[in-house]
Amino acid sequence: MANYRGGRINEEFKREISNLIQNEIKDPRITAMISVTDVKVTKDLRYAKVYVSIFCSSEDEKKNNLDALKGASGFVRKEVGRRINLRHTPEILFEIDDSINYGMHMDELIQRISKKDE
Repeated sequence: MANYRGGRINEEFKREISNLIQNEIKDPRITAMISVTDVKVTKDLRYAKVYVSIFCSSEDEKKNNLDALKGASGFVRKEVGRRINLRHTPEILFEIDDSINYGMHMDELIQRISKKDE
C-alpha cells in the first residue's frame, strides 16, 4: 500500500513541477526546452529529487539553465505546497538526467555497426 502511495505522490509532483517549469517560472536564464523525466520523493516526504532533461546546443547553456532551476527551487517548493496538500512539502533538488542523450548515442553506435555489417 505504501509503495502505491509513493508512486502516486511521485507522479503528482512530476505533473505539477513540469507545469510550473513550462508556465510559471519567469527566469530569463531559462532558454532551453526542459522536460521533467522523473521525480523521486523520499518516504518521509523531506526531499524530492527532480530529474530533468535540458535540450540545448551547448553544455554551458545547459549549466545556466540548471542553475536557474536550482535558483527557482524555493518558488517551486512553495507552489507545489499550495497545490498538493501534504503534511510536509519536500525540499526540491534538481538533477540532470542524461539518459535520453545516452540512448541516442547508443542508437547511433548500433546504426554504425549495422551499416558496417551490410
